[in-house]
Amino acid sequence: MSKPLRPLSEQAGRGAQLSERVAGRVREAIMLGELAPLEFVRTDKLAAELGVSHTPVREALMTLSSEGSVKWEPRRGFRVVPVTTRDIHDLFDVQAYVAGELAFRAVANLTDADIAAIDGFQSRLVAAESRGDTAEVDRLNHQVHRTINRAAESVRLANLLRSTVAHVPLSSYGAITGWAQASVHDHKPILDALHARDPDAARHAMSAHIRHVGALLVTHLQHEIGLK
Repeated sequence: MSKPLRPLSEQAGRGAQLSERVAGRVREAIMLGELAPLEFVRTDKLAAELGVSHTPVREALMTLSSEGSVKWEPRRGFRVVPVTTRDIHDLFDVQAYVAGELAFRAVANLTDADIAAIDGFQSRLVAAESRGDTAEVDRLNHQVHRTINRAAESVRLANLLRSTVAHVPLSSYGAITGWAQASVHDHKPILDALHARDPDAARHAMSAHIRHVGALLVTHLQHEIGLK
């Protein structure tokens, strides 16, 4: 049986359509096992738990059906499609490729001031990790990656990355053993590559970082929900 979903945060997905926010919350719930595999998702129950009307829930479920997170069964409703270890590795393989390509392209465009800003974010990230402030690690990690991705000047590719990241339970990263440490240690070779103006090294380091985070998530879900 599924667990009751926590209501949508006022901050989560701010600026997005309500149905997009609902879809994001349901994706997260499916990956974290809060919605059980093969269980039918009841629109009225979901709307009550999330604190929204039925319409954005129905719209969200249609979106999730089109991407394969739930499956419509006539006269029965939407059923949760199980998430597997392979699914998560596939998702992070795609992210690793795209993020690596963005890092490769960013090297030619990043100014010295941009790199200094990334260094500043990373220094504060390291300090936040040392004091156990995972929320601040998350915020600064986002700043590091966003600065690199924007410098790539590849809007469509960056949008593709965002669409894959939407499937990842970002709000739960702080609970994943090793995640904050990965943002400390894995970022160093990325920054070294940026300082060296070495696009191939930047691509390799970024891709390795993303795959490492994916492996940490798999291990976490195997322990927490028995991911197969």
